[in-house]
Amino acid sequence: MEIFSFGKTVIVKNEAKGVLSFGGDVIVEGKVSGEVATIGGSVIQKKGAFIGGDVIIFGGSYKPEVREPLRTDGKQTVVYAGYEDELRSIAKNPSQIFSPEFSAAFLVQRFLSLLFWFGISLVISFITPGSVSRASARIQLSPLKVFGIGSLSFIVITLGVMLSLGFLPGFVSGVIGLMAFVVVMLAYVFGRVVLQAGLGKFLVRMFSSGKPSDTISLLAGAFVWTLLLSIPYVWTAALFVLFTASLGLVFTARRRTEPWEAA
Repeated sequence: MEIFSFGKTVIVKNEAKGVLSFGGDVIVEGKVSGEVATIGGSVIQKKGAFIGGDVIIFGGSYKPEVREPLRTDGKQTVVYAGYEDELRSIAKNPSQIFSPEFSAAFLVQRFLSLLFWFGISLVISFITPGSVSRASARIQLSPLKVFGIGSLSFIVITLGVMLSLGFLPGFVSGVIGLMAFVVVMLAYVFGRVVLQAGLGKFLVRMFSSGKPSDTISLLAGAFVWTLLLSIPYVWTAALFVLFTASLGLVFTARRRTEPWEAA
């Protein structure tokens, strides 16, 4: 059988088809015919134990008791050792995902995030000012259309990736998943810049009677969105708004017709 564990250590004494543990170690004393994976834990393979599939570890380590453990030839071992304590903590208390703990490290991280997105906004607004202004106008004129198309696009992309993983060959589903990830991330970056610019201009107009400065507007927008993404529980809704609005802005964009094409 397949074994799934959340926040507990798994010990395979006899035989299992595959093991996935989140926030706990996997100790193999018997035989696992398929993959062994853990997030926030380590895989410990005892002497005489057998693992037939890949070993995938995120936030832990692979600890075989012998130099040449019993494995199927050609299978991979993928290990990323960072964030073990953080992942274990999340597994024991999942609610902290929605309610992060305020600390000096958290404040520094938020400050660096503010600087990062302010810099990205400056660069994109300088390179493509027309695209940013047209997207800002589009979301102001038809927000329901943008969010509706964005939500539908998010659902279609998610279902498409899940179906490809279940029914298509591994390399094909991998390419589809990578393409979907790139599209969503690029849309997110552009959409966040647009929303930061629009919100920043709105806030500056509220407190200033003159023409709003683009730099001040981008800084104000980046500050407010960074603040929203730092508030416990509120950040989940803010992140969903960013993703759906970003996808909506991309899929509702129209190619600009040049004068010679119109003629």
